[in-house]
Amino acid sequence: MITSNNIKKHELIGLDVEVVDSINKDLCGLKGKVVDETRNLIVLATNKGEKKVLKKDATFMFKLENEKVEVDGKVLVGRPEERLKK
Repeated sequence: MITSNNIKKHELIGLDVEVVDSINKDLCGLKGKVVDETRNLIVLATNKGEKKVLKKDATFMFKLENEKVEVDGKVLVGRPEERLKK
């Protein structure tokens, strides 16, 4: 089960997310579902199609079952499979 304490070590694909802060202000407020993740990017499915967001440049608000968790994208940088092993 994903919680606020272990979200950094879990699979993000399938989670609902909102970009709450970004160097690129056009991305702020962007909402969608995580459909892919690479070392440096999170790919979101939005109403306007797929959008790619650089992890290191953004702060994300992930919606879990009973809570919302804000995560600085810098802690998510890295290959997903390596992050999951940490």
